[in-house]
Amino acid sequence: MTKVTAQLSVSLDGCYAGPHHDGAPGDWLGSAEAAGFFRVTRWVVNAGSWRERQGFAGGERDVNSDVVQEHFDAAGAYVMGRNMADGGEVPWGEEPPFRAPVFVVTHRPRPRLERKGGTSFTYVTDGVASAVAQAKAAAGGKDVAVAGGGTLMRQVLAAGLLDELELHIVPVVLGNGQRLLDERLGFGSKEGLELTPLRVLHTPDVTHVRYAVRGREPLVLDDRGRGE
Repeated sequence: MTKVTAQLSVSLDGCYAGPHHDGAPGDWLGSAEAAGFFRVTRWVVNAGSWRERQGFAGGERDVNSDVVQEHFDAAGAYVMGRNMADGGEVPWGEEPPFRAPVFVVTHRPRPRLERKGGTSFTYVTDGVASAVAQAKAAAGGKDVAVAGGGTLMRQVLAAGLLDELELHIVPVVLGNGQRLLDERLGFGSKEGLELTPLRVLHTPDVTHVRYAVRGREPLVLDDRGRGE
């Protein structure tokens, strides 16, 4: 059965990047947003399977590499936001690392973009639910991976479309930055998102925690400590 999954590297205080960069796109690498992002994704760059997928040499063959390879192997299609797609178009080149259909959520139409290695980019203008549905149809029974960025992941979570979420928790506190899990998920004042841990893998650089997403549930008073 096709699952909709997402993964994200975060700091101990839940940030997947530093504070949002409002400057020119060309200045991003020198921004606080980039500094936070590269700190929490350092473990990925060291992973041999990630480096191989990007066409780079070297890297470690360890638990972290296995986790990355597992995500590549499981994905039959991807969903991503327009900012991520636009930002990656030039660096990914003619043979992007996805090797599967990618459905880009956007308000700006664009013809389908074909790339080498099995990657294509289809631009979906009628919402995230439509993009997920199209990705499921194209996934060939494998998973649909929500590739990001954080804004799109929040939309998928808020819409109840996500089946599994894996957080790669890095032992650093950024103190300030962009968070996936915040008030923009749109919960009521007495409502929470319930998850069930499925797997925990620990390494010195990062702890991988996979959750099944159970969905929204009301928060109720726990009065079990009261005497009769």
